[in-house]
Amino acid sequence: MNPSAMTSPALDRRALSDFRALAGRIDGNGPRYTSYPTADRFHNGPDLSLYHDALDACRADAPAPLSLYLHIPFCENICYYCGCNKIITRDHGRSARYVSYLGREMALVAQRLGTRRQVIQSHWGGGTPTFLNPDEMRRVMALLNTHFDLAGEGEHSIEIDPRRVDRDRMALLAELGFNRVSLGVQDFDAEVQQAIHRIQPFQETRAVVDAARALGFRSVSLDLIYGLPHQTAARFGRTIDQVLALRPDRLSVYSYAHLPHVFKPQRRIDEQALPPAGEKLDILVSAIERLTAEGYVYIGMDHFALPDDDLAVAQRQGRLQRNFQGYSTHAGYDQVGLGISAIGAIAGRYVQNARTLDDYYGALDQGRLPLARGVAMTGDDHLRREIIGDLMCHGVLDLPAIEARHGIDFNEAFAAELSELERLAADGLVCREPGRLTVTPLGRLLVRRVAMVFDRYLRDDAAQPADNGVRAANDGTRPIRIVPRYSRVV
Repeated sequence: MNPSAMTSPALDRRALSDFRALAGRIDGNGPRYTSYPTADRFHNGPDLSLYHDALDACRADAPAPLSLYLHIPFCENICYYCGCNKIITRDHGRSARYVSYLGREMALVAQRLGTRRQVIQSHWGGGTPTFLNPDEMRRVMALLNTHFDLAGEGEHSIEIDPRRVDRDRMALLAELGFNRVSLGVQDFDAEVQQAIHRIQPFQETRAVVDAARALGFRSVSLDLIYGLPHQTAARFGRTIDQVLALRPDRLSVYSYAHLPHVFKPQRRIDEQALPPAGEKLDILVSAIERLTAEGYVYIGMDHFALPDDDLAVAQRQGRLQRNFQGYSTHAGYDQVGLGISAIGAIAGRYVQNARTLDDYYGALDQGRLPLARGVAMTGDDHLRREIIGDLMCHGVLDLPAIEARHGIDFNEAFAAELSELERLAADGLVCREPGRLTVTPLGRLLVRRVAMVFDRYLRDDAAQPADNGVRAANDGTRPIRIVPRYSRVV
C-alpha cells in the first residue's frame, strides 16, 4: 500500500490563493496521463501480433479479473463542445449492425483469452450508450455474459444522456446489472446550454438522479465543464448550487479545450463569448472552494467525491489508481477495449481499435481483431508509468521503494528530472525530503505539470527541432502526432 499525501478533505485558502497567482505563468498544454505512454505515442498500423501477444500473456495470467471498456459511438444530436469519437445520426437502424459486430469482436477476444474471464470493472462510454434501444442493450449484455463473467460485486457503469432516458430505461439499466451511472450536465445555465447546443433543464436531470437513487444505484456521477461560452464565476456558481442540491456521489469538473481546427463542431462556438483566462481561472477556484466547503473530497485534477465514496476511501488508503476511465479503484487489472476507437491496456501493451465504422467492420469481416494503433511498453515506460501514477494518485514518491523494485539509483537515473523539480519546488509545487518527494497542496492543483517532468517523450520532443506537433504518416515504426496533442494544464 502506498501511503498517500492526498488525504485532506479540503484544499486550504493559501493553496488556492497561490494557485491564482501561479497558474497564469506555469500553465501550458499537457497530457492527462490516463496512460503512459500517452495515446498520441501509439504506433500507427502495428502488426496484429502485438494484440495477439498481449491477449496470450493475459491468458497466462488467468484467473486474474479484467476491466472492460465498451464504446457506443452514436448520438442523435451534436454538442458543439464535444471532442469524443462519435457518429451523429437519427437512424437507429445503424446501431443494430454495430451490436452484431461487437459480438464478433467479443468472440475473437474471448477465443484468444481461452476462458470466460471475470470482469471486475466495466464501463460503457460514447457517444451515447443509451442510443441503443432496450432490446439492443439486452443483446449487448447477453453477449458480454456469454464471453465474459461480469462479477455481480464488481463496478459496472454507463454514461447516460439525461435527455434520452426515463425511469423505465433507468430500471432496465439496473436490471442489466449496472450499479453506477454518469450523467453529462456541463452547465445548467440556459444561455450556456443554448451556445453549446445542449438544452437540458435542471428538472430533467433531477428526475434521472432521483430515479437512480430510488432504483438503488450504488453511485451517481455528474460531469461539468468550465470555460464554455457565456460562463462566469457567478453563473457557474449557480450551477454548482443546483449540483449540490442533487448531491452526486462523484463529480467531474473538466476544463473546456477550444480546438476548432481539430473538432469541427467547435467552429460553431462564438469565440468572443468564451471566458477570458482570468475569468476561467476564477470559475475553477470558486468551484473548488465551494465543493470542498460542502464536504466533497478533492481527488485530483478535476475529480471530486463524497468522503464515503469508493474513490475517496481508496485515496485515504493509498489504493487510488488511474486508467483510461480516469481515477479508479480497479486500474491495476488488464483492460480490454471493445468497439471503434476503444483502447485496451493488456500485459504491458496498449492497443487501440480502428476509429471508423468502415475500418472496424472491414477487419471483423476478415475475421481479425480491428487493431489500428498500439505500443509495447519498454522497461523505462513501466518505471515512468509507476512514478507518474504515484504522483497523480498519491502525491508522493517513496524513492527507496522505487529503487528496490526497479534496481536503480533514483538520483542517477533521474538527474535531469530532479534538476527541473528544483524549479517546481521553488514555485511551491513539490517538497523534496530524504528518500521522499511530496506534491504540496498547491502542487495538487497543477499535478499534471509535476508529472510531465518524468515524461521522457516530452523531454525527447523538447530536444528535437520544432515541427508544430505534426508528423507525416509513416511506416508504423514511429508515433502519429495529432495537432494539438494536449489540453491546457489549467
